Amino acid sequence: MKIQEVLQGIIEEKGAITYEEYMGHVLYHPTLGYYNKECTKIGASGDFITTSNVSGVFAQMIARFFYKVVQDGLLPPVVCEIGGGTGKFAFDFVQEWKRLTDERLTYIIIETSPHHRQLQRERLGEEVIQYSSLEELSTEIEGFVFSNELFDAFPVHVIEKRNGNLYEIMISFNEQQEFIEIPKKLEHPEISAYLHTYHIELEEGQRFEIPLLMEKYIQKLSRYISKSLVMTIDYGYTFEEWQQPYHRDGSLRGYYKHQMVTNPLLHLGEMDLTTHIHIDMLKEEGNRVGLTYIGEWNQRDFLLRIGILQYLQEHHDSNPFSEASKRNRAIRSLVMSDGMSPYFRVMLQQKNMNVSINTYMPS
Repeated sequence: MKIQEVLQGIIEEKGAITYEEYMGHVLYHPTLGYYNKECTKIGASGDFITTSNVSGVFAQMIARFFYKVVQDGLLPPVVCEIGGGTGKFAFDFVQEWKRLTDERLTYIIIETSPHHRQLQRERLGEEVIQYSSLEELSTEIEGFVFSNELFDAFPVHVIEKRNGNLYEIMISFNEQQEFIEIPKKLEHPEISAYLHTYHIELEEGQRFEIPLLMEKYIQKLSRYISKSLVMTIDYGYTFEEWQQPYHRDGSLRGYYKHQMVTNPLLHLGEMDLTTHIHIDMLKEEGNRVGLTYIGEWNQRDFLLRIGILQYLQEHHDSNPFSEASKRNRAIRSLVMSDGMSPYFRVMLQQKNMNVSINTYMPS
């Protein structure tokens, strides 16, 4: 069976489905969803690339940042990475930790995809503890909670303002068996509550994603944390930025073989779907549930503040493929203003801690 057939069966029963339901199936269906299929998704032969796949330097810098926190006795050497992907970040983090100290590190990965869990086992062996969900944890987390491009892959609802009224964009299919969008007068109480809570007003013709699942996950994450420093890295906008004219069409996009696809109804089950996250919601909802906001930076500034330039190596090797040359190129790519890093936000939150961030990130 194909994912198209699964969706058509559900739509025939319901008449139409939300974008949240649609994305839930095309991305996370147990056997047919994009993230659960046994195929390469990340890297040159996949559909997209993440910062941690560019170079091991990224994970090494984060490991050194956390090592200082442990040295100061603020947290035990425990890391919980949510959405570990291929395991490359975890591998580079663990190897750097071993270079820094003999202290034993407990590294936990929460990963829903069976395919990615298998890749992690192949890369890391017994170095990590794996769970498919937070619910599988036997104890609350006390340590460092890290995620990189986690929330941008959460299914969302899509709404739009037309003729002064709010509509939810639903998914159905036509006589040619093509999936299509149809507007439905907004009746979803949780969406209305979200708009009210965060004081969001749409302009005429504006399309906007509502990340209810992300909001609920923040609430759940806090329940599974006893004491932690939480680092979230993702791309997103503040609510003020969402009001800029160039964001009026929303941010839901597909990535297929490293090409951006503006129609999310194409390449079902074969394409990554992503949205820019709501930065202000992450901050405000975190504060409400005990994940107290510390600060936020773009990734470039964050890496500069924690000292990435200190690791540029002077060398006179003319070989562009030497380890020193590759490392220096990677560092430059992470801090260049026209690279990936300026587009990512790094947010730090804490639970049951009192971290002085200037100790770890001098200006």
